[in-house]
Amino acid sequence: MEIRLGALRAKDAKKVIQFARQGMHFDWYSDSLFVLRLYGRYFWNLEFSRATQAIAAYRDGELAGVLLAEVRGEKKTRRTLGRRLYIRLFELCSGLLFRGGADVYAQANREMFARYRETHTPDGEITFFAVDPRLEGQGVGTLLLGELARREKGKQFYLYTDSGCTYQFYDRRGFERAGERDIVMELGGKRVPLRCFLYCKTL
Repeated sequence: MEIRLGALRAKDAKKVIQFARQGMHFDWYSDSLFVLRLYGRYFWNLEFSRATQAIAAYRDGELAGVLLAEVRGEKKTRRTLGRRLYIRLFELCSGLLFRGGADVYAQANREMFARYRETHTPDGEITFFAVDPRLEGQGVGTLLLGELARREKGKQFYLYTDSGCTYQFYDRRGFERAGERDIVMELGGKRVPLRCFLYCKTL
C-alpha cells in the first residue's frame, strides 16, 4: 500500500496525540485518563508551536505518522494565542503538582545538551516523531526521516528520547548517541526509572 508524504490535516491532531500516548507510554506516568488527555494535548501543542517543518505520512488516506522539526533560521508559522495560553497554563499547574517528574527529565536533557554543545553546532532539533503503533516496522518512520533529509540536506539535527520509546530506531539509522542520563521520575505515587538519550546526525 502506498504511503504519501505531505502536510498534516488539522483534523488529525487527535490521532497524533493518540500515537504519542501509545508509543511514548504516557500511561507509565499516570493512571488518570483525564490527566493523560490533558498532557497529550499539551505535548502536541508545545511541539507543534515550535516546529518550522511538519511532515505527515498518510497510508490509504489515513494518518500513519508525523515528524516535526525546529530548524534554525526558519520561520515558525503555527503559534496561536490559544495554543500559547494552554501551554503556559499547563506548565504552571504541572510545576506545582508534578515536581520531581517533568523537571527531573528536563534537567537531564539540559545537562546532555550542554555537553553536546561543547563539540557540536546543530542546525535543528527533531522535536516530535510518532508513527501509528500498528504500522511499526513498515517503513513509515524511515520515509519521514528521508523527507526531512531531502529538505534539510547537510544540516545537523539532534533529538531527545528515552528508554520508554523505540530509541533503537535511531541506532539503526546512523544516529550518534551523544548523551545518556539515568533518572527516576516520581509522579503521583508512581516511581518511573528511565534512561534519557540525546542523539544527533548530519542528514
